[in-house]
Amino acid sequence: MLILAKSILGLMLGFFAAVIIGWFLIPLLKKLKANQTISEFTAFRHLSKNGTPTLGGLIFIIPTLLVMLFLYIRGSLEITHSLLIIIFVFMSYALLGFVDDCLKIKEKNNNGLSIAQKLLVQVLIALIFFYIYMQGGGDANLTITSIGLNVDLGWLYGLFILFLLVGSSNAVNLTDGLDGLAGGLSLVAFLSFGIISWGTTWVEGYQEIAIFCFILVGSLLGFLVYNTHPAKVFMGDTGSLALGATLAAIAILTKHELSLALIGGVFVIETLSSIIQLTAIKKFHKKVFLMTPLHHHFEKLGWEETDIVKMFLIIGFMLGMIAIYYGVWM
Repeated sequence: MLILAKSILGLMLGFFAAVIIGWFLIPLLKKLKANQTISEFTAFRHLSKNGTPTLGGLIFIIPTLLVMLFLYIRGSLEITHSLLIIIFVFMSYALLGFVDDCLKIKEKNNNGLSIAQKLLVQVLIALIFFYIYMQGGGDANLTITSIGLNVDLGWLYGLFILFLLVGSSNAVNLTDGLDGLAGGLSLVAFLSFGIISWGTTWVEGYQEIAIFCFILVGSLLGFLVYNTHPAKVFMGDTGSLALGATLAAIAILTKHELSLALIGGVFVIETLSSIIQLTAIKKFHKKVFLMTPLHHHFEKLGWEETDIVKMFLIIGFMLGMIAIYYGVWM
């Protein structure tokens, strides 16, 4: 029960810290003119959001790191190889997104870093991840217990890590298009992985992984105070890339890679809708959806933004609960 108490304490501290930091940070971002430039190709109703501050991911990134430091100082958690990897991925992807956001703010467009620049940094992150992971006694096996799969990938496991980090970070980034959507879905995802992590007793530092998840859940809840409709701040790439990559890192460390696809089911669907649309246009010169990612399709159908967010969150929550059943009891 001690891990439960530590997790709940972390959640509460994360929430209050995020609310306080958001209270001070949003006026500062406005003063610095760190505003989001809304693309003219997005849904028409979003043009009114032009000028809303971005870099809001700092509202949940900073509190999460501060609370982790506080709990470490008071002796409530240890720095394990697993926790070191998670914090490294969380901070490095946040930094990558921060640089990307700053370039967009400076140039007043949505270009930012080039695809090649982002990929180069992500390859470096994956290599460091793989090195720390193997040094900490990790294995390079892809394991799916439900179907009895256990394959030793060797050095190819590094490519597998890269694939999950890139795919997950970009999936959350694509979903970040409606007020509270990416933040709310990420909250559900980390809550699910936090509960799953409680049961992964064979993983080094499983308690620290769970506590990290719950601190981030609290911080995301604090962020949503400012990000739900109408949003006072956007998380930007700073937040979305950090969230997606960290989800992938936790899935890898807990050997629940298959659960990631289920917990992040809405992220996966949003990404697939964009891939399907792009393929259909290039190959058949026709659209499958009115607009992608999928949340924009529903907007084009006349749905209210808040209704779309509620529907997607309900779906995300149910998928998360199914993943907990699969990951803990099956």
